[in-house]
Amino acid sequence: MNKKRKEALLKLCKDLPMNFSSLELLDTALTHTSYAYEAKSRHLTHNQRLEFLGDSVLSLVVSTYIYNKFKSKDEGELSKLRAFLVCEGTLAQLAKGINLGDYLLLGKGELNVDGEDNPSILADAFEAVVGACYLDQGFVAASELLDKLLLSKIKELTKYGFDLDYKTRFQEEIQKNGPAEIAYVELDSKGPAHARTFVMSLLVNGKECGRGQGHSKKEAEQQAAHKALEKIQLEILPKDS
Repeated sequence: MNKKRKEALLKLCKDLPMNFSSLELLDTALTHTSYAYEAKSRHLTHNQRLEFLGDSVLSLVVSTYIYNKFKSKDEGELSKLRAFLVCEGTLAQLAKGINLGDYLLLGKGELNVDGEDNPSILADAFEAVVGACYLDQGFVAASELLDKLLLSKIKELTKYGFDLDYKTRFQEEIQKNGPAEIAYVELDSKGPAHARTFVMSLLVNGKECGRGQGHSKKEAEQQAAHKALEKIQLEILPKDS
């Protein structure tokens, strides 16, 4: 690991804050498969195994917390809440909040399609960091990290409810004061056919209020609606006069 990379990872640790005995483990958590495959070294490890582990740690920590916190919710409600808290959209949002994309090692192909902003890549990296923290510092440290990054923000994250369909949630919010014209427009599509990235714009009465990207138009539309929900914060956009 070169000096510049080490300094960057130490900054990330300081900002979170989070301790790591092995920066190499954190480095692996932030190494995407595309970078590992393009690297000259055949022994470079990517983050998929850590992502697998982090997913399990995340699920256990979240399940335990909401079980103890929300005693009036039944199994179905707890399952829906957990699904929302550990879904790609939520984890990507949290990853962006700590600028995790700035620390990712990506291959040229992903860099060319703004992979550092790709919700799927960000969510996977978030889980991988949790897995790395668990291996390096133990379950208590991983739980404390998730408390800072996720559990303490449940009220904020669920202010629109925990419906995974952001498009439906946005439509409900925007039409509370009457009908509005909602449209999704494709702005761009880039990348190879097997890994296409779409950029969609969400328009309300002809005005853009959200933009998102994903590996399908549907995914990009959901991200655009998610962005719009964050932006309006329960305020209804006015119609064109």
